[in-house]
Amino acid sequence: MSANLTQLLSIMQQLRTPETGCPWDLKQTFDSVVPHTIEEAYEVADAIANKDFDDLKGELGDLLFQVVFYAQLAKEQGLFEFDDILEVLNEKLIRRHPHVFSTSEFTTDAEINANWEAEKEKERLKKAKSLNTKESILDNIPLALPSLTRAYKIQKRAASVGFDWAELEPVIAKIHEEIDEVLVEVKRTDLTEAQQKERIVDELGDLLFANVNLVRHLKANPEQVLNQANQKFSSRFKLVEQHVKSLGKEMGDCTLNELDSIWNQIKKIPS
Repeated sequence: MSANLTQLLSIMQQLRTPETGCPWDLKQTFDSVVPHTIEEAYEVADAIANKDFDDLKGELGDLLFQVVFYAQLAKEQGLFEFDDILEVLNEKLIRRHPHVFSTSEFTTDAEINANWEAEKEKERLKKAKSLNTKESILDNIPLALPSLTRAYKIQKRAASVGFDWAELEPVIAKIHEEIDEVLVEVKRTDLTEAQQKERIVDELGDLLFANVNLVRHLKANPEQVLNQANQKFSSRFKLVEQHVKSLGKEMGDCTLNELDSIWNQIKKIPS
């Protein structure tokens, strides 16, 4: 173990030492640390998206600290230690990459991916058995994942056992079907406002899920696709704001037609 890692583990232990440790760190539990872990993971992703590699170094350190924090909590409760995490990780990586660490000969991406999924399925079944739970292909997809990512993973798991369309046409048809069902609920007059809202929300969920399926069939990741769309819209909207300001006006002073015209001009600018 490197001197830096040894020092990090020592620092973490000192932060959690009763009487002399940090009051905030001493109050934390597994559950209370989780939101910070999620936030740190997003900050890593943000640094990568911004190509800010100086910042990425620090953000990766913050994310590593989350792992060290959990390891310290587990050590205090006699569950496991940091070395146990490394041992499990090393074993898993070697087992999932037999084409690198053994004599198994997987020559194509398809063969490598098939082996990877097979190993992950063995892990899911082993975990389900240890927890004495009913085995499902959808087991162990984290509830805390962003909804788009979770929908994507659910669909991939279902597709892995043949529950999927082989062609694009029915995927697109399903989206049109879900749009129609949303509009049916929007136009209903026989429900209370609360009942109508509940049914619209339900149909909107189906519509979003169907759109994720289209993204998946086109070999893209929905979280990345939407993030790219968010960034594109934000960049263009800021240019609209700048253009309006150059005219000596405020956004609220412009009509929608005026803003739409400026927007269409902005869209023509090469990105």
